[in-house]
Amino acid sequence: MARDNDLIVQRAEGLYCPPGDFYIDPWRPVARAVITHAHADHARMGHSHYLAAAPGEGVLRQRLGEIELQTLAYGERITHQGVEISLHPAGHVLGSAQVRLSHGGQVWVASGDYKVAPDATCAPFEPQRCDVFITESTFGLPLYRWREDAEIFAGIDAWWSANAEAGRPSLLCCYSFGKAQRILSGVDAAIGPIVVHGAVQPLNEAYRAAGVNLPPTLLATDVADRSVFKRALVLCPPAAAAGIWARRFGADTSTAFASGWMQLRGTRRRGGYDRGFVLSDHADWPGLMRAIGATGAQRVIVTHGSIPVMVRHLTEQGLAAEAFHTEYGDDALDAETPAEAAPA
Repeated sequence: MARDNDLIVQRAEGLYCPPGDFYIDPWRPVARAVITHAHADHARMGHSHYLAAAPGEGVLRQRLGEIELQTLAYGERITHQGVEISLHPAGHVLGSAQVRLSHGGQVWVASGDYKVAPDATCAPFEPQRCDVFITESTFGLPLYRWREDAEIFAGIDAWWSANAEAGRPSLLCCYSFGKAQRILSGVDAAIGPIVVHGAVQPLNEAYRAAGVNLPPTLLATDVADRSVFKRALVLCPPAAAAGIWARRFGADTSTAFASGWMQLRGTRRRGGYDRGFVLSDHADWPGLMRAIGATGAQRVIVTHGSIPVMVRHLTEQGLAAEAFHTEYGDDALDAETPAEAAPA
């Protein structure tokens, strides 16, 4: 329940900071927007002014084009209308940030999306002590418990290697921003060539420009000799795998999907994939609980995902838990944006 001195409240446009007169990840056009990361449901076009973490500048500009963008280094502090603002690593994707606000003796942190597991492609999650913590709950059910990345990447390598030996393309569906680059950083590029969809390649370049080490990748439409595909790992958004774009790889293609949703029985079968790899850029249940505990917050506001379960559990743990209802996505199986579904 909102209180008179709350630093963040719900409005039709998004999460609003009344004393600072700005929004965090608003879903409708506003004058001033603080952006946690460049995924399409959090970073939308149409705002007059954007503030984001400096490591994410390249991907934000690649996705949003010409925008009035102000950046902050992680941990750098600025004051706007009496509200101290700083951005801290969220561990979700390149440039992802938690928004820390301090005003009137209160400290609030809006986490955006986050994960606590290590990731070579972005800065690790840094918990911030606060009075109120706004958390996501995409995988906010006790059944979601991730395995170590080394085990997951070993599984992808074994699948790819077996397909390459059989002269069969390995088409791995994943989100073009974040997940694709994380996979690239973890697989064994010595197995064969790596081919990517047109939605993935510009983001690879943005990651490389930010200093992230990724193996070489070929744009699928630039490969003239289709025999290259027989040993290739192919990364593409989910929607592209079912369209005209994927026909170039032939009928004898092994398909897989990398997502936290692959932990659910039946998800792989319904999608028609040969394999499913449980790999998520969001925190699992233990990660969510660990992150919330590390903040020391006595009041927790839960957003997009398994809100009722999280609120009930946190309340049972003695915290003041409630919900904000947002228009953020939930890591669904579809492509992130219509552009990613188009041939490229």
